[in-house]
Amino acid sequence: MNDNGVVIHRATRDELDLFLRLKLVEEAIEFALSNSVEELADVLEVVYAIAKLRGLSIEHIEELRLSKRELRGGFDSGYIVTWLNKEIC
Repeated sequence: MNDNGVVIHRATRDELDLFLRLKLVEEAIEFALSNSVEELADVLEVVYAIAKLRGLSIEHIEELRLSKRELRGGFDSGYIVTWLNKEIC
C-alpha cells in the first residue's frame, strides 16, 4: 500500500484479460450514457490494449471488421434488424 492507501499488484495475463473485457463493458456503458467522444476514445484504448495482450494487430482486426461488413453490412446505413429467423441463417 502506498501513502495514498492505494494497493497495486501486477496482474497475471488471465487477470488482465478479464479486467480488460470488463473495462470494455464499463467504458461502452459510460459512452452510451454520456455520448462523450472522450468516452468513445476510452473504448478504443481498451480495444487496443486487448489486441496487444492477445498478440493481434489493429490491422488484422480492421481486416476482420471490413470482411464482416462486406458479408453482413455495417451499422452506419440506418437499417436496424428487429427480427431474425434463425432457422434460415
